[in-house]
Amino acid sequence: MTLPDRLSEQAVPASLDGLLGLCAPSMDQVNEVILSRMASDVPLIPELAGHLIAAGGKRMRPMLCVAGAIAASGQTDVPEEALKLAAAVEFIHSATLLHDDVIDKSDKRRGRDTANALWGNEASVLVGDFLFARAFELMVETDDLAILGMLSSASARITEGEVKQMTMVGAPDSPLADYLSVITNKTAILFAAAAEAGGRVGGGDTELCQALHTYGLHLGMAFQICDDALDYEAAPADMGKNAGDDFYEGKITLPVILAWQDGSADERAFWQRTLGDGDIKDSDLDTARACLTRHEAVPRALSFAREEIDKATAALEILADGPVKTALTAAALFAGRRAY
Repeated sequence: MTLPDRLSEQAVPASLDGLLGLCAPSMDQVNEVILSRMASDVPLIPELAGHLIAAGGKRMRPMLCVAGAIAASGQTDVPEEALKLAAAVEFIHSATLLHDDVIDKSDKRRGRDTANALWGNEASVLVGDFLFARAFELMVETDDLAILGMLSSASARITEGEVKQMTMVGAPDSPLADYLSVITNKTAILFAAAAEAGGRVGGGDTELCQALHTYGLHLGMAFQICDDALDYEAAPADMGKNAGDDFYEGKITLPVILAWQDGSADERAFWQRTLGDGDIKDSDLDTARACLTRHEAVPRALSFAREEIDKATAALEILADGPVKTALTAAALFAGRRAY
């Protein structure tokens, strides 16, 4: 089926609706691949994995893979390889979530009990390993060594990002460059690889595939910056996790780095006691929020997200006006919607 030839609107809304509509037929097929590849003779594996995957989420990463294939081919009927890669990307993401929740000792994700809270750490880690293995099976089946290398590298970089983030815990004086390195690896690189891989199996040339990579990378950066900034502002229902989780876990995110850089000696002593030494009292989250407010740390962090969204949408200039460009632009604005 060929895409209709129509121009995108002048003012693109911040919405996932266009991307959801564009990818819906293929995403139904991706979900079928996911369900079939979660199957196992060990009942706990599909039960635990299904609990996480059924929890929802926006499925941005597999949709970017599908959208990349559509952008490259001009067809909404994407090749089977794109479906498999989209499922592989979702498995990689889900595996990292299972491992992250164990490391962070999280008991809630997207408003539901985490897998480790229900089945224990050992089962969560092992099922995460199972999903990684399934992802690599799907990648191999595309018979494209370049894509296998790309997604394998992304998987390794995700782990590097998580390890680096772990080494930053308790270090509120961490430099901005370290934070940007962490979110590039742990979040943005999979967005980038998903979009580029889709473009490649869709038959896109080098220039288009690089543009899709750039788009995904900056969209992912904005997505993570917004998530980190809103940890200090949003209600749990808006975030799918407990408000203040990053603070209680000692994670060093962009608002904290900005507040530390501009902070007084007393403020830095507060951050060191709480995030550095782990000595957190009942009222400390409110104190942290007040400190961030004084330094406008959250709005300043969101300004970083706006810059990333600008870079993401600029990468789409290579695309002709039409539903794909409009949908991807709207999705980028949605990822950073709280930054505007």
